[in-house]
Amino acid sequence: MNMNKLISLIQIVLISGSITLISSCGEDFLTQAPPASLAGPTLETAQGVEGILTGAYRTMIGGDIFGSAMGSDWVYASGASDDCYKGSEEGDQTQFNQVEQYAALPDNPYMAARWQWCYEGVARSNATLEFLKIVQAGTKPMSADRAKQIEAEAKFLRAWYHFSLNRVFKNIPYIKTVDEQGGKIASEIPNKDAGWADMEADLDFAIANLPETFPGFPGRATKYAAITMKAQAFMYQNKLSQAKPLLDQIISSGKFKLVDNYFDNYDERTENNAESIFELQCTTSATGNAAMNLSGACMIQPTGPAAVGWGFYQPSQNLVEAFQVTADGLPILNPAERAVVKNDMMVSASTPFTPTDQLLDLRLDWTVARRGVDFLGWGIFPGASWIRNHANGGPYMTKKYMHFEATRSRQAGSGFRNDRNFRYYRLAHVLLWRAEVAVEDGELDKARELVNQIRSRVKTSTPVMGFVSATTIASSGVVPAADIDWTKPAANYKTEPYPAGHAAFSSKENAREAVRLEIRLEFATEGQRFFDLRRWGQADGSYDVKVLTDFIAHDSKFRDFMKGKQYNAKRRYWPVPQAQLDIQQGVLEQDPDYK
Repeated sequence: MNMNKLISLIQIVLISGSITLISSCGEDFLTQAPPASLAGPTLETAQGVEGILTGAYRTMIGGDIFGSAMGSDWVYASGASDDCYKGSEEGDQTQFNQVEQYAALPDNPYMAARWQWCYEGVARSNATLEFLKIVQAGTKPMSADRAKQIEAEAKFLRAWYHFSLNRVFKNIPYIKTVDEQGGKIASEIPNKDAGWADMEADLDFAIANLPETFPGFPGRATKYAAITMKAQAFMYQNKLSQAKPLLDQIISSGKFKLVDNYFDNYDERTENNAESIFELQCTTSATGNAAMNLSGACMIQPTGPAAVGWGFYQPSQNLVEAFQVTADGLPILNPAERAVVKNDMMVSASTPFTPTDQLLDLRLDWTVARRGVDFLGWGIFPGASWIRNHANGGPYMTKKYMHFEATRSRQAGSGFRNDRNFRYYRLAHVLLWRAEVAVEDGELDKARELVNQIRSRVKTSTPVMGFVSATTIASSGVVPAADIDWTKPAANYKTEPYPAGHAAFSSKENAREAVRLEIRLEFATEGQRFFDLRRWGQADGSYDVKVLTDFIAHDSKFRDFMKGKQYNAKRRYWPVPQAQLDIQQGVLEQDPDYK
């Protein structure tokens, strides 16, 4: 095990197991002091401050696999979009059904979980600042440089948690320390706006005071992580001209480069690589874990060579079809022109099935587990025998959160919680956001060149290998040697960059679609899609409504779950939890779209 990960895990276990800054939904949950056994002198030391800060980092993965999950944001961003289904059974986690069908109400427990866990992160960030102030005023202050760094890290984290809130809720209270709020406690702060100004102020401090690197501690926030987050905040506000210089600063720094192989951004053996700007550090041991808590949820079910998981988080047919390419290896921008990709929906594992021979972007089979294709070394995906319920979740599973069979010895126990990091920000995000800006500036050829950096990397990336000729596959995933050729790619892949003068970059409208589709393909199932659709819809008034309305119509031909459901602009955010409104009466207000 990586020693830095081991050290971090020990710290995390100590902090998360001993310092529970938030333990209830009561009125004071944002300002609760740590248990008396650890209060006072124990925390009023440099070591105590570092420990609370570690706990603030640890909270980034979320409190559970569902409503409070952060980082991956698979519930609110992927499950609520055209990228993925909840999966599993329709009667399993029915609260998720409400999110997926745009029908969640204020009493949905997912809302309360997200609200509380984000504010737990805020509380730990603020506790770091409060105890840092005490230590620096005492007889044994830490060095001024480290104190400034800790303040910057805590403010970056505070901004990150509030950003995780405003992705879900339209207006939020931006909670600072009592001193910063002029003596007001957390429960007195209203949710008057989205919190952008306070977030940007915290990020400005972080940018000014964080180092460019933290040698030996890759999981800590850096100056470039803060710059990237501020740029993303501007992208979400459609303030592209303000995002532009920040994105250019990252690109021109020379600190980051695209890695050679696309899937090196997900492989647990190539973590913290040259493309990574900010990465959530995950690990497991026999005594604890700091994991995304998602691998087990999206593991295959009910059988298979890997540990059996729960069968959640299944990619949509709509997403699979987005990976089609033309004979030239270029995306099909208009969804209406895409063919139906052959699939084994409702086809038993014992029934012969030959996967499609259509030309596909190779990122598909690094993103989606589908019949007849190798599943990260665990075997050839056999179809229905590894799917919990075809009718509800479709015939596919996700790949980006499951570890390779080759690393099974690194995982604790069954591997239900694995040690795969999550690349929250990487250079590819920056390049494609910059391409968005270039389109709106009318610099269409620049946008094409930026997109082509991504597509050229895909073209030369290692594809999933192993062409399978067998039409039925045992539930073990084992295929006779005569029926698989490991020297050939698993499917018919072709990915090419856009040539100069291509119609995709002949107008702003076309270029917008080209960049937006590239963002979808590059980051599919990574907790971005719904939020991207929303911000594009807010920019022009209707983009998200059109895309998701078309998705519901398309998906209703494939399965029954979305039939009769509707999405509109009043469902761009989720409601403030009713329990919180009851606690903070006269302070918090419900989103008008839910009144």
